[in-house]
Amino acid sequence: MADRILISDLRYFAFHGLLPEETTLGQRFRIDVACELDLSEAGTSDDMTKSVHYGHLIASIERVVTTRRFKLIEALAEAIAAEIFADFARVESVSVTVTKPEAPVPSATGIVAVQIERRRPRG
Repeated sequence: MADRILISDLRYFAFHGLLPEETTLGQRFRIDVACELDLSEAGTSDDMTKSVHYGHLIASIERVVTTRRFKLIEALAEAIAAEIFADFARVESVSVTVTKPEAPVPSATGIVAVQIERRRPRG
C-alpha cells in the first residue's frame, strides 16, 4: 500500500512527562501522523465516504493529547495510534511521531521525539 493521509506539525500544549514540573507547568508537543489506507476509490469517485476526513483525524489526535496524561511520549504515541484505529476502520496502518521540543535534558540545542509504526490488528 502506498496511499497515505499525512498530517504534520500539529502543535498542542499539554501536561505529559515524568518530572513534576512537566505535569504541573505543561509544555508544547508536536504531532505528525501518516495513515495508510486505500485511497483509490476516493480518488476516482471524489466521494469523501471512501476516505478518512482529516479534520476528524485531527480531532481524535487532539482529544488524546489534551484530555489524557502520560509519563512517556512513547505511551502518548501508542494512545494516538490506538484511537485512530478505534475511530477510523479504513486506516490499515499508522505512523505517529511525538516531538517534545523543550524536553528537560542537559543540552543547549536539539529536540527529542519518538516515532512508532503500527498495523491494524487482524482478527
